[in-house]
Amino acid sequence: MSVATPAGAAPEREVLWVTGGGTGTGRAVAVTAARAGWAVVVSGRRPAPLEETAAAIGRDGGEALALPLDVQDAAAVAAARAAVLERFGRLDGLVLAAGLNTPRRRWDDQEVAAVHDVVATNLLAPVTVIDAALPDLRRSAGVVVVVSSYAAWTFSPGAGVAYSASKAALGPLVRTLNQQEAPHGVRACHLCPGDIATDFLDQRPEVPDEAARAVMLTPEDVARTVQFVLDSPPHVRVDEVVLSPLSQR
Repeated sequence: MSVATPAGAAPEREVLWVTGGGTGTGRAVAVTAARAGWAVVVSGRRPAPLEETAAAIGRDGGEALALPLDVQDAAAVAAARAAVLERFGRLDGLVLAAGLNTPRRRWDDQEVAAVHDVVATNLLAPVTVIDAALPDLRRSAGVVVVVSSYAAWTFSPGAGVAYSASKAALGPLVRTLNQQEAPHGVRACHLCPGDIATDFLDQRPEVPDEAARAVMLTPEDVARTVQFVLDSPPHVRVDEVVLSPLSQR
């Protein structure tokens, strides 16, 4: 665990916790939020990208904490939440950007163990992190953004059995959170982006080439949308956003 805090950093910044925050979309979300004035916690399984993201935010005048974490580990999630509170004393936002897929996506070639792993990362981990953070989000009337998928909004044959099922379940997860936690001021958004040009594409059976990636969304496109949700006033709830490149089919 490490902290990058510039001299004279303003106290009492709103605090955002981003899972999957070391690379790709999660990293772009963290950098964008820091530039908007949030203190940011970035979590993920690999320490090095988290450290690099936190350092980049610090160099840009922001405040960041790198907190390595396996989101499938409930005890580790609880310990991470405690570390966030110990460092900042509050939590105002949560962006769940950690995700997983497997190249073996069809009924005729998938491995059940891999299906369990995908579901654990894409569905059960968001439940675990939200549950751990909910007392803090109630106190702050905080906001949650669940980075889901275009495959959750409409059937996408190439997404695969495990990924499609796990992402589709995030819609009801967000709706129940909004329905039950509105009295506490907690708001959640189900964000369904289409193709994004990140390393996540390397998990596809056929990895897209540079030309294909050039017409996809960028991580920064998604980060701007997340920031819109985070910056919305407390009486505004953005229940669901579908964001896709012009080339999405």
